[in-house]
Amino acid sequence: MAVYEYQAIAKTGKSVRGVIDADSPVAARRLLREQELLPTNVVATFTKERVMIDHRSVGRVGTRDVALFTRQLAVLLQAGMALVEALTAVIEQTSNTRLKKTAYDIRGKVNEGVGLGDAMAGHPRIFTELYVNMVRAGESSGALEQVLLRLADILERQAKLKQRILSVMLYPMVMATFGFGIIIFLMTFVVPKITNLFIQQKQELPAMTEALIGMSNFVKGYWWIVVIVVAALMIGWRAWVRRPEGRRQWDRFKLRLPQLGPLYMKIICARMSRTLGTMLQSGLNMMTALDVVKSVVQNRIVEDVMDDVKAGVRRGKDLAMPLKETAMFPPMLIHMVELGQRSGELENMLLKVADTYEDDVQMTIDTVVGLLEPIIIVVMGCFVGFLVVSILLPIMQMTRSIGH
Repeated sequence: MAVYEYQAIAKTGKSVRGVIDADSPVAARRLLREQELLPTNVVATFTKERVMIDHRSVGRVGTRDVALFTRQLAVLLQAGMALVEALTAVIEQTSNTRLKKTAYDIRGKVNEGVGLGDAMAGHPRIFTELYVNMVRAGESSGALEQVLLRLADILERQAKLKQRILSVMLYPMVMATFGFGIIIFLMTFVVPKITNLFIQQKQELPAMTEALIGMSNFVKGYWWIVVIVVAALMIGWRAWVRRPEGRRQWDRFKLRLPQLGPLYMKIICARMSRTLGTMLQSGLNMMTALDVVKSVVQNRIVEDVMDDVKAGVRRGKDLAMPLKETAMFPPMLIHMVELGQRSGELENMLLKVADTYEDDVQMTIDTVVGLLEPIIIVVMGCFVGFLVVSILLPIMQMTRSIGH
């Protein structure tokens, strides 16, 4: 059995692309014609003998796509369907071509006796370490369906949070971009024509007008220098951040930012709490769960601190104590962990902490964005006021000289 990538023409005349499972190219073309598709190109992607997919060809798959894939698989397994049969059904429903190719590969490995988690581990750009470890825990505990449902909930929450942040940030970003574009247009085309009239009069111009003319000349004559400098700074910053020490310094800087640093820490705490709580619910032991938590933090400074937390737990301390000793995590997180340990409901308490921090982050982002809009308006108003005054002052001088 092999998987083929195809290009075909539908009855409507539209060109379509996809993948199909068949025994041979001839069988693949026959199956396509049965689906009322006219195949124009059919190429083998991989066979049972070559099930590994080049990660570069897989690329990125959206969080929503993985969440839908996970939920569909969980529902089919809950309905009593065998794993290979469930994967086949999900493949038929998956519209994302890259995810479909990956699912074919996973199904092939599972059919050969490989565990689902181990098969997914071969695609780290789609299935994270958290995802793979939870699936492995679900397989070993016999609760794979419940674990997949929890994973779907996590992924859907992540997708909603990202969408929320993007939608909230969209309006001020559009405002700022539009305002910047207007400023460039005025400085490049409108201001030079107006100021040339003043220059032709050969009269002494106010300092504000001279400054405006200088700014206009710079933007018009040296805009390419600004573009080069900005591009060089961005490339240099990316190269610096890729270095271990540069990344460490950048992560430390983000944590120390006024106002934004505490918000960033809340995001980290929410991610840690939800990951740890979900993994403990799924049956993983504390040390394994802490290893995965460290991998999802995405901050080198906090990762180093988590090594100290793991060492403390390994020495027999309760989780709250090494968290407190780091002097980095908020008191609420530590108190809730202590309460969860005393009550024997640490997993549920961690999930409540995650809910609290995620709600707090959303409210904080709404507040910050609400402040950005008037700031952008004030900045634009200041520039327009400067522009108007710089043009009116010489006009008033010319009017007074004509009156005398």
